[in-house]
Amino acid sequence: MKDFAQKSRENYNLIAEDYDNSLEGRYTEKFKELLLDEILIDVNENILDVACGNASLLKMISNKCDIKGYGIDISEKMIECAGRKCPDMTFQVSGCEDTSFYNQTFDVITVCAAYHHFPDVKAFAKEAYRILKTHGRLYIAEVYYPFIVRLLLNPFVPMSKAGDVKFYSPKEIKSNFEAHGFKQSRCKIEGNIQIIEMLKV
Repeated sequence: MKDFAQKSRENYNLIAEDYDNSLEGRYTEKFKELLLDEILIDVNENILDVACGNASLLKMISNKCDIKGYGIDISEKMIECAGRKCPDMTFQVSGCEDTSFYNQTFDVITVCAAYHHFPDVKAFAKEAYRILKTHGRLYIAEVYYPFIVRLLLNPFVPMSKAGDVKFYSPKEIKSNFEAHGFKQSRCKIEGNIQIIEMLKV
């Protein structure tokens, strides 16, 4: 049986070349736009986008402010596309739980419409804390569904061919990161999108 990571890799390798025009690409565009409105960035900060896809979000951020951009993604094809879109940035094929970056490398970490794909969100929170600088900022732009919808959907989510794992409430996301040394700064919900900012303390 394929695990979540394998299903995600295969799915996104298939749609990487034309992702922006795909159904999912168009759906996640709103997540990127809302995150761009909320994110706080200073010039020349080191920004890591986890599950960066084809680097659309990093491109949008760099158009707003000069940054040093980095991206990781489990899909080799997505990383190839990211490198073409943002040749001045650094990209690696990698999962989110165990990266090759040094301790306290990044000022900001972003995750856009991908947290529900992560097989081990606790391991990701631990790794994010390790590679984020003290007082660094972590932004999660994620699908938001009310409790009853999550209750109905979550038993079937792992059956997804795209490697989806679970849909989370704002409280669940906040609690996970707080358990690993973060403090919640802001939470915004707009429609079916939640934007959560956590600070490393």
